Amino acid sequence: MNLANQLTFLRIILIPLLVVVFYLPYEWRFLACGSIFLLAAITDWLDGWVARKYNQSTAFGAFLDPVADKLMVSVALVLLVEVHNTPLFAVPAVIIIGREIVISALREWMAELGKRASVAVSMLGKVKTTLQMTSIVVLLLDNPADPSILQSIGYVALYIAAILTLWSMIIYLKAAWPDLKSDM
Repeated sequence: MNLANQLTFLRIILIPLLVVVFYLPYEWRFLACGSIFLLAAITDWLDGWVARKYNQSTAFGAFLDPVADKLMVSVALVLLVEVHNTPLFAVPAVIIIGREIVISALREWMAELGKRASVAVSMLGKVKTTLQMTSIVVLLLDNPADPSILQSIGYVALYIAAILTLWSMIIYLKAAWPDLKSDM
């Protein structure tokens, strides 16, 4: 178990902690939830850096890292949908979670064809992920019962992330379209 994989496991362990803290009846839970998610987001960046820098890339890590990322984002968005229970929030959350499911399935299918590289993570995907993480941290920090400017910033970042999410999904589907079409 190398350091990169340990960081990925830490991110997975932080998910249930986030859920528990989210439901605590204390005002400090907002700061704690934002901090937990920020720590998880930092481990997302750090595990990849460690794996590349110290040649710790493994097949297991390549499998587990995107699973941890998708679980972390999906769980946080589901929690936030509960307290931001409007279509204004639900729509970008559904777009982000739905895209993750579609692209995960697409990557798995393309890997079976030996063409996983055609749907590899792009710079647009990295920007999208950064905006998603930022919006979620900001929204977790803000008390929805007493919203501040953070809520507006979080919503704007979430909508930009949702737009980038759709855009990147279209790019991935376009890259895979010849293979998808030939298998119909």
